[in-house]
Amino acid sequence: MKDFFKKLVGSGAKPTVAAGAQNALSFQPPQHLIVRPGGPIPVAQLPRVSIVILNLNGRHHLQPCFESLQQLDYPKDRLEVVLVDNGSDDGSVEEMRAKHAWVKLHVNERNLGFSVGCNQGAELSPKAEVLVFLNNDMRVAKTWLSELVAPLVRKECIATTAKMWSWDGKVLNSAGGGMNFHGLGIQRGYNEPPQPAFDVPIKTLFACGGAMAMDAEVFRRIGGFDGEFFAYYEDVDLGWRTWLAGYEVHYVPTSECWHHHSSTSRRLPIETVRLIQVRNPVLACFKNYDDSNLRAVMPAIMGLFVRRMWMGSGLHEKDAEFRIEQATNPASSMFRRMVEKAQARFDDTIEVKRIAAADLVAINDLLGNWDHWMQRRAGVQALRRRPDAEIFALFQKPHWCIEGERGYMELQKGMTSFQGLDQLFPADNLPAPR
Repeated sequence: MKDFFKKLVGSGAKPTVAAGAQNALSFQPPQHLIVRPGGPIPVAQLPRVSIVILNLNGRHHLQPCFESLQQLDYPKDRLEVVLVDNGSDDGSVEEMRAKHAWVKLHVNERNLGFSVGCNQGAELSPKAEVLVFLNNDMRVAKTWLSELVAPLVRKECIATTAKMWSWDGKVLNSAGGGMNFHGLGIQRGYNEPPQPAFDVPIKTLFACGGAMAMDAEVFRRIGGFDGEFFAYYEDVDLGWRTWLAGYEVHYVPTSECWHHHSSTSRRLPIETVRLIQVRNPVLACFKNYDDSNLRAVMPAIMGLFVRRMWMGSGLHEKDAEFRIEQATNPASSMFRRMVEKAQARFDDTIEVKRIAAADLVAINDLLGNWDHWMQRRAGVQALRRRPDAEIFALFQKPHWCIEGERGYMELQKGMTSFQGLDQLFPADNLPAPR
């Protein structure tokens, strides 16, 4: 996801994806997800690390970010920082060269997206043993990096995610994450004040791409971030794939950073953000569920997708135009429309809101490219070393309903029962993965 863990809004009121689950994962974590990390890591054992940062017109974020990175307690001879600029035109590149020449800089002519940019940064870091991905709108604690990589050194997991605070430190942005059965990510602790539950290290479905570390060899072996996602949910997909391949991802509360939430996406057209926010969860599900479970969840995924598209279309105010039973004289009405159509030179259109059009384009990216995504799916399934049943515990809230609209809630409840998803996901807080 990038800044993602926000609410997917049916009305399109704002372009964010999981804030609707603000309180969904705030409880004390289940015992089976709690991890008990080992002791401190001697400085001599700390690995070679490359911190990869993406930037798109984020000049105003650069100084606080890099100032905090310069204060890290990590050995300088085992640390490099790479900034990939995605076509900025706000003076970011010039500022990097003038004020932060110690950072390795790669400049793209245009915005290639978060996923591709991060993968580029990984390619530019061939000597790194651990890859760390950090948003440009972050500042980090002095011990952020050493704490983040410690579980990897102790071989407790293969990837980690940090505790992310709001910029003013009053509330959490992220304390690990989960998702519901149709792929919508939930950022644990989002917008909640500090509490002891968020100080407990746990197994987590994914590491937030805004502040995460991963073993470099494994990152490359399982394919890195999916470049076709562009942005949003690329980290959910990577985390899911990591567990599927037999590895673990942990939340590290002692690794702390502070975040300007969604500062990039707020400046983008809502329909462009909407498209990738609704498409990418479906693609993650399509790639990562095994065959039997994908067949079980896909009808509900599609049904709920269509219902959200309808909710955002504005057509509920115009549907009478399509209902023959409401026409006073159907034959006369049809003749009149034929005349109007001819007069309009066959331009017979009706206005639909942009977010609904974005949804239609989004789902066609899967349905109109079926063979391609089946091949992509086969590549992911070839990595499988862990059954779905063991991964479902990491969802934590598989039945979370993102919309409060009556028809949507009724549909999710009905399809969950009809498709047997209440048996597939019998309850929140499922048994632990082995």
